[in-house]
Amino acid sequence: MTRPCMPNTDFNSSYIDHVADLERRLGADAGLREAVGGDFVAIGKLEYYLLRSLGLGDGQLVVDVGCGCGRLGCQLAPFPGIRYIGSDVVPRLLAYAEQLCSRPDWSFVHVGGTTIACPDSSAQFVCFFSVFTHLLHEDSYRYFREARRCLKPGGKLVMSFLEFRAPTHWPFFAASVDNPKPDRHLDQFIERDAIHAWAGHSDLDVVSIRSGDTLHIPIPEEIVFDSGTRMGSLATIGQSVAILERRP
Repeated sequence: MTRPCMPNTDFNSSYIDHVADLERRLGADAGLREAVGGDFVAIGKLEYYLLRSLGLGDGQLVVDVGCGCGRLGCQLAPFPGIRYIGSDVVPRLLAYAEQLCSRPDWSFVHVGGTTIACPDSSAQFVCFFSVFTHLLHEDSYRYFREARRCLKPGGKLVMSFLEFRAPTHWPFFAASVDNPKPDRHLDQFIERDAIHAWAGHSDLDVVSIRSGDTLHIPIPEEIVFDSGTRMGSLATIGQSVAILERRP
């Protein structure tokens, strides 16, 4: 899973060190792709097809918060009409994403807080794939307000998240319980009531919420994961997905 744009400077430093260690041990390509959680191509394609199913088209601006090394970006890059801003806390991941996407017209921005490097009312999509899973709720809400600022009326906030009602998400919680390390990364669970509350206070409407256990993303090709698992026709990225829309 893509690691987030985190406001916590201690976390940022430790994650930068983590990425550097992976690159040293596995090499640039394998290490940097592993830093975003594996299944680089498969998950990137599913994120892309999700946006297409929501109406992504030429001329639209996609803001990819916590873009990592370009898992979504490299799937969008072949389409010259799509505009893009990617941001992350790790400069090395951004440099790799910029190289991989090879789109000089795109922006890759190093950030350290919960602001989004995007003009007001300019984006059709602001995406948070596996970002809120590693944030305190207060920071997630701050991002909701920032996303609302960036979105055009009718534009969509797309987020993935962990929730207790999805049985496949329980191992993430159990692993946190059993991990005594004080510097372990946060695997944050979000209840749907919180999403509705944050949306209501940010002038956003909740369009849909789909469980990570439910196949809901229409895909025109078979997707093969690193484990050998195959998905066709409909798929899931594993985390639950919420779609919100900026009110007119």
